[in-house]
Amino acid sequence: MEITKIKWQRIKMPLKAPFETSFGKVVKKDMILVRVYGGGKVGIGESVAMPYPIYSEETTGTVINMLEEFLIPILLDKEIQHPSEVSEIFSFIRRNNMAKAVLEMAVWDLYSKQTNQSLAGAIGGTSKEIEVGVSIGIEPTIEKLVEKVERFLDEGYRKIKVKIKPGWDLAPLQAIRDRFGYSIPLMADANSAYTLDDIDLLKQLDQFHLLMIEQPLAHDDIIDHAKLQAELVTPICLDESIHSVEDTRKAIEIGACKIINIKVGRVGGITEAKKIHDLCEQHNIPVWCGGMLEAGVGRAHNIALASLANFTIPGDTSASSRYFNEDIIVPEVTLTRPGFITVPEKPGFGFDLNEHLIGQLVLNEKEYTKDSAEKAFIRTN
Repeated sequence: MEITKIKWQRIKMPLKAPFETSFGKVVKKDMILVRVYGGGKVGIGESVAMPYPIYSEETTGTVINMLEEFLIPILLDKEIQHPSEVSEIFSFIRRNNMAKAVLEMAVWDLYSKQTNQSLAGAIGGTSKEIEVGVSIGIEPTIEKLVEKVERFLDEGYRKIKVKIKPGWDLAPLQAIRDRFGYSIPLMADANSAYTLDDIDLLKQLDQFHLLMIEQPLAHDDIIDHAKLQAELVTPICLDESIHSVEDTRKAIEIGACKIINIKVGRVGGITEAKKIHDLCEQHNIPVWCGGMLEAGVGRAHNIALASLANFTIPGDTSASSRYFNEDIIVPEVTLTRPGFITVPEKPGFGFDLNEHLIGQLVLNEKEYTKDSAEKAFIRTN
């Protein structure tokens, strides 16, 4: 593969409405776009890191630092034949998965454009369309929550995910079941808000017949999740605890979960995400693609990932209009029929950039060539 230049841009996009979880409230999408140039093509990636270290230790600031000081110089100093080599090149660097992922995603997109194939096809995806659900944050009132659930069901979404936290759990779930019955696919996402001291409360979730409860316990735990899963009928889905295929192997071996949420940014890139997908498929563990309030570029990469065969549960990749008045891609992501998004077939991630909007939103940017990148630290062995 030819890589001649790399550029990052930091942009902030206002959300249509605040999105609240047990972490806090998000009102703007603060993100990094990375462009990798080569062979007359440009590959694009989008970082999912937040401006504050609440989902993980990474932030938009740490991503910029890692790109500038380490990852971009390292990549420009190497000759690679295939995107799968990028994760191995970066493997000696501890964590910083979101920074690694945004660059690797851009390389995958560049490769698929250079080889004239869709990103989904390049990574081995086979589905022509993907089922999608929607994620609903913590609302001001139960009435507002029920109204949103009704609207999204009317729009055809195939799974409803609601955020929960202590004090906002049993009552909202009961209200949804009372209003819509038990036939709608419903799950709860706790974002690590509980401990084993809450086991009696968590066992009450079984009465709602949920698809799953996502990451109820600590963000870095699998041991207590195994203890909890043994007490629950409801499947546990791990999210924040899974950063690699090794984490996945251990979680499966001890029975810490029955489902895994795969996020490209959390696990360090598409290559690692595929390894996790393949291991889960071998062990009959279904997977689905989670969301991080991505704008269009990240959303398109998620669509490509979710075209892999073992993504059998609808993901969080809703339409662009769910979060933004205008997206950074054209056309925007839309439901091509109720509850489904068509996987793009054009080369690369499948959309064009809305350069006019990006130009309005850019806060700062920087580009590097093989000659200009400061090689502050290059591993030579």
